Amino acid sequence: MKSTNILFVVLRLFLGGFMIYGGVQKFQKPIPLPIEVVQKAEQFKAPEKESTLQKILYISGAKQTGYFWQVLGICELLFGLLLVIQYTSFVGALFLLPITLHIFLFHAFLESDEISELLQTGALFSVNMILVLKERNKWKHLLWIKPI
Repeated sequence: MKSTNILFVVLRLFLGGFMIYGGVQKFQKPIPLPIEVVQKAEQFKAPEKESTLQKILYISGAKQTGYFWQVLGICELLFGLLLVIQYTSFVGALFLLPITLHIFLFHAFLESDEISELLQTGALFSVNMILVLKERNKWKHLLWIKPI
């Protein structure tokens, strides 16, 4: 096996494992009641704590929908599993692309002061992009359709 193939296997396992772990974590804690969210948000009303309040409200809002947080967890689990299985890895990488982009943008806009989080989520998105671009021969014809 070539060293580049080993690298791509390691990248797939890294990203897939991370997404599986993240998906499982979505189901570890019970969803807080709306009143609990309001009480927690009240603690961060001061202007210097605005970024923390934004994160709390964003994630709590996703949980309060009653479906979005769970759907996100299921997608992370399913697409992570698709990624670690050799024959479905391209589909898993393709489906994970908007999720890893969203995770990165969340941290870029709401936790821009956390450099380690930005580097970690940027690495996840970059690995995902590398895995999708590696298979560009499978999908590039969809973008450049030749007229008849």
